[in-house]
Amino acid sequence: MKSNLISINDIARALGISPSTVSRALKDHPDISTETKRIVKEYAEQVNYRPNALALSLKRQRSNTLGLIIPEITHHFFSSVISGIEELAYAKGYRLIICQSNEDYNREVINTQVLLDNRVDGILISISKTTHDHGHFKDLIDSGIPLVFLDRVSEEVETDRVVTADFEGALIATSHLLETGRKRILHLASPKHLHVGRLRQEGYLKALQNYGIEPDPDLIIQCDTRLEVYQLKEEILRIAPKIDGIFAVNDFTAIAAMQILQENGSRIPEDIAVTGFGNDPIASIAYPPLTTVEQSGFEMGRQAVEILIKRIENPSTFIDFQTRVIPVSLEKRAST
Repeated sequence: MKSNLISINDIARALGISPSTVSRALKDHPDISTETKRIVKEYAEQVNYRPNALALSLKRQRSNTLGLIIPEITHHFFSSVISGIEELAYAKGYRLIICQSNEDYNREVINTQVLLDNRVDGILISISKTTHDHGHFKDLIDSGIPLVFLDRVSEEVETDRVVTADFEGALIATSHLLETGRKRILHLASPKHLHVGRLRQEGYLKALQNYGIEPDPDLIIQCDTRLEVYQLKEEILRIAPKIDGIFAVNDFTAIAAMQILQENGSRIPEDIAVTGFGNDPIASIAYPPLTTVEQSGFEMGRQAVEILIKRIENPSTFIDFQTRVIPVSLEKRAST
């Protein structure tokens, strides 16, 4: 199928002038007369001419385009991250290509190649749950592409990172449960290989230690999606009579756990108090409204793209890699 895009050569043929004259007229070159500039620009607007972005990027050695790879676009946290990135990126003259890994390693690898093929100037990424081999990240670094991790990071790759205060968030959430008199607290955890999940588990354990409570390995269950809560329903219900609190690694898991507990006779928070992590909009309308850790995806996105743009525009002066930590707070609601 033939492309309908208009080129400089098309304009030149239509106006009976050379392509170089068209190019210089569009750039307001002083050697081109005012009348010729007017004719060229009017015709270019009439035929909806747009510069060839790829050709311009090859000439300038920069595309002014950034790439973003995230696990789920529909997740409120990641949509907030996108908003923070876009606000600053567009203000600085950059466009954004957004890719979704869908928590799939192979798709994540393909996404990195797609972004390279589109000659992005730099990449922001939050890794998928199924990513164990980080070779594609190392390849990006080796090829000179600036890379910034956000939220979920690789510990094997030395580069810039922007993360949530995950340890501190888990510490304050679990401590809040302990302060309300809870002593047998179930932790619904992320996979162990995820840095973010490991830090939240460490925060949970530290809170128990601070209160002189010996951790019970049976009260840590890898379960960080609604589907997994339903799949592990019988195990959670078996444990329910032995616990008086739950700290879940995210809000969706916390709310799903509350649902199955209440459907089977447990009262929230009278029998079991529950906290989540993330402050997704659904947390405030859950029954009962969920106590949760507030994390700012918008600020994470803004700071991540700020670092990336500095890395792109000032490679010789912006040398040392940095890790920025976005602070958290506890949003107390009726579930505790």
